[in-house]
Amino acid sequence: MSAIAELSAAPFGRLLTAMVTPFNREGGVDFELAARLARYLVDQGSDGIVVCGTTGESPTLSWDEQYQLLKTVRDSVNSSVKVLAGTGSNSTTEAIDATSKAAAAGADGALVVVPYYNKPPQEGLEAHFRAVAEAAPNLPLMIYNIPGRTGCSISPITVQSLMNCSNIISFKAATGTTNEVTELRIRCGSKLAIYSGDDALLLPMLSVGAVGVVSVASHIVGPRLKAMLEAFCTGQCSVALRHHEQLQPLFKALFATTNPIPVKAALELIGWPVGAPRRPLLPLNNQMKEELMTIISALRQT
Repeated sequence: MSAIAELSAAPFGRLLTAMVTPFNREGGVDFELAARLARYLVDQGSDGIVVCGTTGESPTLSWDEQYQLLKTVRDSVNSSVKVLAGTGSNSTTEAIDATSKAAAAGADGALVVVPYYNKPPQEGLEAHFRAVAEAAPNLPLMIYNIPGRTGCSISPITVQSLMNCSNIISFKAATGTTNEVTELRIRCGSKLAIYSGDDALLLPMLSVGAVGVVSVASHIVGPRLKAMLEAFCTGQCSVALRHHEQLQPLFKALFATTNPIPVKAALELIGWPVGAPRRPLLPLNNQMKEELMTIISALRQT
C-alpha cells in the first residue's frame, strides 16, 4: 500500500496541534483562554489537540495544572476531535500515574516522551514504555522521540519489540531526519502510525510513510498545513510542494530559538494574548518579533 493511501489510517487524524499553554499576567494558567484557543485550532483545521507537551511547557506545569488543562480542552471541543495528553516523565512511576489519570479524564490518547536526563539504556526504555502501556491498556499511546530535548533516543529495534503492546499505536518522530521514519516502517510496517514532530520535515516524512504531523506552526497557518496534507493525500504533489516551500520561512522563524518562545510571540501578534513563557524561558526579543511579523504578513499575501 502506498504512503498516500495509508494517510487514511492515521489514528488521531493527520493534523495535530501541540497546543501552547496560555498564562495570565500573574503567570497562572488561563484555562478559559485555553478552551477558546483549542476551539480556534479545530476551526483552523486541526484534527486533534495535544496538551501539556513540550510546546505546552510541561516541564514547568504542575501535575494538577496538566490534569486540569486536559479536562478543560477535552470539554471544550467536539467529541470527534482527538485530545492527547502529554504524560511522559523520567520517572516510570510518575508516567504511569499521569497516563492512568489521563485515561480516566477522557483523553483519546497519551503522548509519552522518552525519559529525559537519566539516559536509560534501550532495555530500560523498553521496560518503561511497556509498564506505561500495561497500566492504561485501553488508552492509545504515542511514543515521542526527541533526543535533542531528552539526551536519549529510542531505537527502531526497541520500538519493534514494543509492538506486542496493543495500545502502542503511534510514534512522534523528532530526530530531525527521515531515516528514523524509514527504519521504523521497515521494522513495524503500517501497524505503527508515524507522525512528523517537525513542521519543516512534514512533506519529506510523508513521502517515506509518515501519516501526519504534530505541529507547532498550525497555531498560525493551520489551513495551509491542512491543504498541504490533503494535496499530498490526493496525489497533488506539486501543490503540496508549493505549500512546503512557501511555509519554510515561518517554520524556521518558529524554531529560531527555543520552542515555544516564538510561537507564543506569533500568537500575540495575531491577537491571541497567551502570555509569556514561564521561566527559565523568556519572551522573544524585539528584533526576532519584527522578523516574525514580516514573515506572517508576507504569508497572508500568498
